[in-house]
Amino acid sequence: MADSSKTEKATPKKRRDERKKGNIFFSNDAVSVMVLLVSFWVIRLTASGAVDQLESFFRYCMGLATGGTGAMPTEQGGNLLYQLLLVFVKTAGPILATAALVGVAVTFFQTKMLISGESLKPKWSRLNPLQGVKRLFSLRSIIEALKGLLKIFLLLLLIYRFISGALLSFTKYLGADLPSACGHLFDESFQMVNQIMIAYIVLAGADIFYQWWDYERQIKMSKQEIKEEYKQMEGDPQVKGKIKELQRRMAQSRMMQQVPQADVVIKNPTHFAVALRYRPDVDEAPVVLAKGQDHLALRIIKMAEEHQVTVMENVPLARALYASTELNRPIPPEFYNAVAEVLVYIYRMDSSLKQGGK
Repeated sequence: MADSSKTEKATPKKRRDERKKGNIFFSNDAVSVMVLLVSFWVIRLTASGAVDQLESFFRYCMGLATGGTGAMPTEQGGNLLYQLLLVFVKTAGPILATAALVGVAVTFFQTKMLISGESLKPKWSRLNPLQGVKRLFSLRSIIEALKGLLKIFLLLLLIYRFISGALLSFTKYLGADLPSACGHLFDESFQMVNQIMIAYIVLAGADIFYQWWDYERQIKMSKQEIKEEYKQMEGDPQVKGKIKELQRRMAQSRMMQQVPQADVVIKNPTHFAVALRYRPDVDEAPVVLAKGQDHLALRIIKMAEEHQVTVMENVPLARALYASTELNRPIPPEFYNAVAEVLVYIYRMDSSLKQGGK
């Protein structure tokens, strides 16, 4: 019985896992009915040929029995066995082959070509008497028992109706020749079988619906199971958060290591800081080596001062660069003029300091 807390439909992952275990929606009645139906029509189509084959075989046996001394010669034993096998193949072969093919085809159609060895593995829980009693009185066992009783009832009812109608026709056979009487009785028998097959097809359709409903009920999931599955597929949010935090710290560490390589750090005055590098022989435009806000901005400024990187205060430019640029990428063209003015000022200031030093 399904857990009462399991109210949610199974997820695609749950269905895939159950399929790998061999737990799938399957109707045995559908296979049985299709095999019986096809076998019945094969018998009807091959009946005349089968009768001819049997007649020839019986004539052959009678010929052996009445020939010579009236006893079957020992040397004819091998030939008789060969003829018997040949008649069996010609009469029963098409029926057996068709039944096997249809059974395999309907089974694979329902299972979608599933071949799983999980169901063949021994499960010690099946030997538990308590589990056996539970399965014996489960809803599925009760329904299977009711289905069996219904099949037997319908079979007996249709056979009773056929025999009741046939008894009324027996008087007609007294004036008919044997082949005609047998042919008529044969046709009536096929009509009865048709009625039985129609009834069983209806039962098989009901069984398919029930098996689908029962399968969906068994694989239902609780909300907690869905959450756990999501965690397994997407990762635990706490773990993902820790990984992202670690990645952010590593990125910041790499970024801070690039600050000494900068030519200038533009700040505002403590809220934003952007470190730029420009090497005319390497860079097409100034490149952003580091940028930060609040506490990170103060760290960038402090490291720049420790490594004697020029720090300039430009409130609008610092804000704009922080909002519009990406790390290790050139600045957008709209900032070329503003940044060029800053770099020119720094180069002039460096040149003045060098000349003053001389």
